[in-house]
Amino acid sequence: FGLTSPLITTASGAKMGKTADGAIWLNADRLSPFQFWQFWRNAEDGDVERFLALFTELPMDEVRRLGALEGADINEAKIILANEATTLCHGADAAAEAMRTAQQTFADGGAGDGLPQIELPAAEADGLGMVAALVRVGFAKSNGEARRLIRGGGARLNDVSVSDEDQVLQPADFDDGRAKISAGKKRHALIVIT
Repeated sequence: FGLTSPLITTASGAKMGKTADGAIWLNADRLSPFQFWQFWRNAEDGDVERFLALFTELPMDEVRRLGALEGADINEAKIILANEATTLCHGADAAAEAMRTAQQTFADGGAGDGLPQIELPAAEADGLGMVAALVRVGFAKSNGEARRLIRGGGARLNDVSVSDEDQVLQPADFDDGRAKISAGKKRHALIVIT
């Protein structure tokens, strides 16, 4: 027996698949529960109702009610979508932790424990350049791309904009052994000293 389904696309027409940029993975080793949660939370407004119908077990009356929300109210539907989809894939605890991490990271300006992280020995972390750090956490595919991100004002270290391509991480940048690296407003990761 086989099962087929139509190609799933976003409202903008972009396909959702393993070769697409920003692919969504079910395996926590490929995409952390926080990143999975964020994917659904950042869905385009026009996709919310369809994604609720496809990727949650909510009753269709509730799906239609949430899909009809507009303006800032649609964010309620996006949070429900993120929680429901993450619960189905990773469990209720992972969904709750992802939501807590998002709250700490975006509303409170901190660094939640659920952020993606890389671990480095202290000797390697001290003096690591921001360009290399952006590549190591996966926010840039090359040093050149990392430099362009810095030049464009999109890189931050502990929520402070980085403008110097030659900036290196110092011991003072690590609070309790952790430094937060950000690219744009929605991508955040931790470098943790081991």
